[in-house]
Amino acid sequence: MIFPENFVWGAATASYQIEGAVKEDGRGQSIWDVFSHTPGNVAGGDTGDVACDHYHRHTGDVALMRELGLAAYRFSVAWPRVQPDGTGPANPRGLAFYDRLVDELLAAGITPYATLYHWDLPQALEDRGGWTARDTAHRLADYAEAVHARLGDRVRHWTTLNEPWVAAYLGYGNGVHAPGRRDPAAAMRAAHHLLLGHGLAAARLRERGAQHLMLVVNSAPALTPAQVGDPSAVPGEADAAAVERVHALLTGQFLDPAVHGRYPEAVLEAAGRNGGTGHIQDGDLELIAVPIDQIGVNYYNPCVVEAAPGEPADAAWPGSEDIGFRAAEAPSTAMGWPIVPDGLSRLLVRLTRDYPGIPLMVTENGAAFEDVVVDGRVHDAERVSFLEGHLREAHRAIEAGADLRGYLVWSLLDNFEWAEGYRRRFGIVHVDYATQARTPKDSALWFRNVIARNGL
Repeated sequence: MIFPENFVWGAATASYQIEGAVKEDGRGQSIWDVFSHTPGNVAGGDTGDVACDHYHRHTGDVALMRELGLAAYRFSVAWPRVQPDGTGPANPRGLAFYDRLVDELLAAGITPYATLYHWDLPQALEDRGGWTARDTAHRLADYAEAVHARLGDRVRHWTTLNEPWVAAYLGYGNGVHAPGRRDPAAAMRAAHHLLLGHGLAAARLRERGAQHLMLVVNSAPALTPAQVGDPSAVPGEADAAAVERVHALLTGQFLDPAVHGRYPEAVLEAAGRNGGTGHIQDGDLELIAVPIDQIGVNYYNPCVVEAAPGEPADAAWPGSEDIGFRAAEAPSTAMGWPIVPDGLSRLLVRLTRDYPGIPLMVTENGAAFEDVVVDGRVHDAERVSFLEGHLREAHRAIEAGADLRGYLVWSLLDNFEWAEGYRRRFGIVHVDYATQARTPKDSALWFRNVIARNGL
């Protein structure tokens, strides 16, 4: 099962989850610093203060990537390192870290993929309204320009936002993520301003000559319970409508404006019932729809839904009235997420159909399991099975016409897993947080072989 020539194999991480060094070299506070230090927000009271200490250990981590044969590494830049207060001149000491990282990656033959925003908003901007404030979108554009001015001579692949749905709805809708607000109307404003920031930042990058722009979405395909067990199952009319509405709220809400310059009707209806659409100003959709070169797809599990008249909307799902969210009858990961590999192939084929002409990349795919080091090894057979099953479906999607250009495993390292703290391990490399020792798991060695043969 061989993948196309020049298929990109790599791994992904995020700044707050691995870097640590939260008070070094002029870095300012992020919303995750404040959120994680607030009792009750994160399992075990964990914080990202040290995380994987990647800030000091990146040289060894890049050497490990090289040993595994990675062709690409997707990392995120910490906005508070570059602009401690979210505005003003760039902090040269903060940018120097990414200078070193990019140079080390290139010396190792690894292509850097830089993500500008992976949820660590400077707290100073949150104090002024965060993503509910229109001004934050303009500040993202300034920040993007500052980072590109320093790294753009070497970094060719740029992502504006990572999973804006999570940033908006888990951060402002149900408060599970930073900044911890619980207001559906605020979540919908935040979603729009994130998109506006994407468009403004993408335009700045284009002006500076950037050629490879990506928007990364978390796109859980919406399936009915019957479809989880039987891909050929055809849902009834009411269930099919529920599936389409969830797809519009989760995926179409971000890709339709970015690609087609319009919102799905379901999103406008939800906004109308949650604070109105006054935050969507004339000309915004034109600003958002800057052409992108690739769609990044983060896939972990499907969203299993069915029609359920009378069901109230969840705070994190404005517009989800009369929809029931169900558990899938499938094996699950340590996160409790169902393992449904064919959801990936369904998703990739649909995205190719809905957004023709824009190549796709799987920018995150992985799973948490209960990993244990035994005699210096981590035998994570469940993760190997998970990854193999999803790669088979990725290949099936390519055969069905999906324009898939690469696959980045989540994650390179065990790390700070947001509200779950350190109790969930997603890495293909085990991290002993007490000693910071790195141990490649069996999945890392398996993935090295996949890369070497360009397939399974």
